[in-house]
Amino acid sequence: MLLDVGLLGIVYIVVRSKTSRHIIKSLYKSSFPIKKTILKPTLNIKQHANLRIIGGGSMIMLALLPTYLPYTILLQLIIASYLTFPAFKLAESALIEEKKLRAPVLTSLFYIACISIGAYIALGIGALFFTLARKIVDQAKQDLKTELTYTFQALPDTVWVIKNGIEIALPLSEVTPGDIISVNSGNTIPVDGLIVEGNAIVDQQQLTGEYQPAEKTVGDNVLAATIVLNGQIQIKTEQAGSATTAAKIDALLNNTANFKSNLQLRGETWADQTVLPSLAAAALSFPILHSVTGMAAILDCSFETRIMMLAPLGTLNHLKLASEKAIFIKDGCALEMACEIDTILFDKTGTLTSELPEIRSVIVCEGYTEKIVISYAATAEAKMNHPIAQTIIKYAQKNNIAYIEPDVSDYIIGYGVTITTNNTTINVGSRRFILKQAIIIPELIEKAVCQAQQQGYSTILVAANQQLIGMIELRPTLRPEVATLLGNLRKQGIKHLAIVSGDNEIPVKKLAENLGVDDYFSEVLPENKASIVEKLQCTGKKVCFVGDGINDSIAMKQADLSVSLNGATSVATDTAQAILMQDGLARLNDFIHISQALKTNSRRTLGITLIGTGINITGIFLLHFGVTTTMVINVIALITASMNTLLPRLTSKYL
Repeated sequence: MLLDVGLLGIVYIVVRSKTSRHIIKSLYKSSFPIKKTILKPTLNIKQHANLRIIGGGSMIMLALLPTYLPYTILLQLIIASYLTFPAFKLAESALIEEKKLRAPVLTSLFYIACISIGAYIALGIGALFFTLARKIVDQAKQDLKTELTYTFQALPDTVWVIKNGIEIALPLSEVTPGDIISVNSGNTIPVDGLIVEGNAIVDQQQLTGEYQPAEKTVGDNVLAATIVLNGQIQIKTEQAGSATTAAKIDALLNNTANFKSNLQLRGETWADQTVLPSLAAAALSFPILHSVTGMAAILDCSFETRIMMLAPLGTLNHLKLASEKAIFIKDGCALEMACEIDTILFDKTGTLTSELPEIRSVIVCEGYTEKIVISYAATAEAKMNHPIAQTIIKYAQKNNIAYIEPDVSDYIIGYGVTITTNNTTINVGSRRFILKQAIIIPELIEKAVCQAQQQGYSTILVAANQQLIGMIELRPTLRPEVATLLGNLRKQGIKHLAIVSGDNEIPVKKLAENLGVDDYFSEVLPENKASIVEKLQCTGKKVCFVGDGINDSIAMKQADLSVSLNGATSVATDTAQAILMQDGLARLNDFIHISQALKTNSRRTLGITLIGTGINITGIFLLHFGVTTTMVINVIALITASMNTLLPRLTSKYL
């Protein structure tokens, strides 16, 4: 059997030799001068995995054949070379380049020991089952990428680029800085850039949380993922190529799917640290066991290979569970960190409050009624799509207040809207817009506007034929799931809940009292939110910041975990590590629950792996286990642990 080891070593040295590779390359070139591609490997990772599975099964079958068949030895050596050389290369790299005793060294010595004692069955079993496990992990990665890609299928994949005065449809990935992009009403702005022609009303709520749409004209900057509600603009692209939404999402998908969990990293470290003790134990066991087989069996007790496969399988499984709950995790560390969080800070506007505000009150001027004010406002906003317009329309419909839908051509874009219908000119907009139209604002309305601003509420003024007729006061609507969410967070071990807002103290304090949170921070500038996070961290708290991901970006970077509610169109520019894609804040409970489940599942997986190792070590010294026996126990432990990693999905725990 030592002859087999010698032959294997000679073959490896020849294959790895630069001179031999140069000779083989020259022979190929002279023999096949036209078919140059024959020199390039054509097998991909999946095909190599399939060949290793076939190789492992074939080795087991050959080992069971009668030993007097001479060709079996040659076939076994050929298959063994294919199965073991990858481990030999890793061991060579560790010893020569890194100058370290790493786990591949132990694996290589085990392979050599198996061949030296003729334990080809054990070698075949190991190659067969461990390659199958690796294939399962690779498939899990692919499934996760597919799931995440499906989440973003609504992203615009083509844009209209102006070339020589003509609009041409191009893939978003081909847009470069300097290209002029045309965007019409109702479309999403696909790039960050500068408006060079036209003007428009742009809904920036997904990025800034503000309800009031912004007027954009030549010279203004616009951001990707915002929506043109009305108008047409041409944008000079500033961010493109690797900075485009498509490119960033692709990178995020790969980073998420290829994330290494702390368990995997710890397992790999432990495996490397056990190499020297394992070698020492194998050497010291010889006087006790008087057997090379026993020494080889001890070398087989390393758990590095199992951890490297089981840990990512468990992580990928829970990442997929999260994606099925419409939770997009951009950073795999976030999945592990979520269960460690004990403090959560919520941004108020756009996070605790829903997309649509609600009408708190309607202030009318003398001679007019609430019904008339709402009717005029709804008529003016009938063709608009921003949240304030939708709120006014829904209010009119709910209260059976009639209004008409004028033609789009009646609109004048500004800080509000002006229409003319039935010989009546209607102006609806902010105080600034009304003053710009040279309309006098009565003292009653001025006082109401001032009081509303102190409370943190928005106001819309309505005028007819250059006379102000009333004011609509809007306040943010608390998301319906917030109360239940906070109660569940308490049950999940969150000890400290707080609100952070730039609004005045009165509305923030009132909201904090109604929700029963532990603290609140009002009138906080975006750049100061990070200081609040840092102070809490200094007291030993693990802080999660839930916000919109743009105006809270500094605080979110400072936090241990950052979560956003932004939709898919803004994910690439979002700072958050995780994004709740559906159902508002409700999915935050699911996120923490899945994180806690991953922690429990990972610990159980590690326990099963260590139990298998413990049984083997005990059996080697007390029951004289051989290499095949230890390999079978390793495979049983691998299968059992694999079933454990799949348990949440098999039991449909979260579905």
